[in-house]
Amino acid sequence: MKKLYILLGAAALLVGFTTIYLTEKNSDFEIKEVEALVLKSYVKGAFNDMNYEDMAAGFHEDFAIFRAEGENLVRYEIADWVENTKKKKESADWKLEDNIWEHKFPVIDITETSAVVKVELYRNDKHIFTDYLSLLKFDSGWKIVGKVYTRHN
Repeated sequence: MKKLYILLGAAALLVGFTTIYLTEKNSDFEIKEVEALVLKSYVKGAFNDMNYEDMAAGFHEDFAIFRAEGENLVRYEIADWVENTKKKKESADWKLEDNIWEHKFPVIDITETSAVVKVELYRNDKHIFTDYLSLLKFDSGWKIVGKVYTRHN
């Protein structure tokens, strides 16, 4: 009987290690997946490449940017942002070299099907924006659903 308990204990310990390993592996996968989406749809899509098709693919259709104006909450809808990005890129004044932003992702925090990404955007080594993106995981995958931000002076 003692050998059976030792064997069961060893099996439980092995299952515990396997679960920890799978959880850590999934977390690494989820972090890479979220990071890749934010890089493609947000940093490159909305800023560096102004690829409005990648923007539209990575953002939920109900996404909005929120900012405070006095005591009012102002919304900037994704459809308007994509359309303005398209117009700006197609204008004669737009130049790729004038639109390069460096970025950092100091925080990527995921809890099951929700995530937040802190994005720092720099131009010419000057910190211009700190953005907080909220993401949700849908049946089709991760989507950016909201943004609040600070513009640094």
